[in-house]
Amino acid sequence: MEEELFGKIFGNVPLVDEYHLDVILQNMNESNAIYLLIQAAKHAYHSGVYSIGEVEVLSKCIRTLNKKTEDSNVNYEPPQYDPPF
Repeated sequence: MEEELFGKIFGNVPLVDEYHLDVILQNMNESNAIYLLIQAAKHAYHSGVYSIGEVEVLSKCIRTLNKKTEDSNVNYEPPQYDPPF
């Protein structure tokens, strides 16, 4: 049976319950930070927040960060989280 989500941040990062966000924040590392920044930029783009010029700058930033993370095998690793109930 699939667990019901509490919600999502940036449209696609799942939260199990109200405490999960605290776990993400307390266990943030460079890899997670890069991943979450990219997700935030993509979410804002899809929400129509940026002008076409701003989108181009963000797109180049994301491609640059993705290349860096792919070259160094950096991937998002969600922190271990066991709901308190």
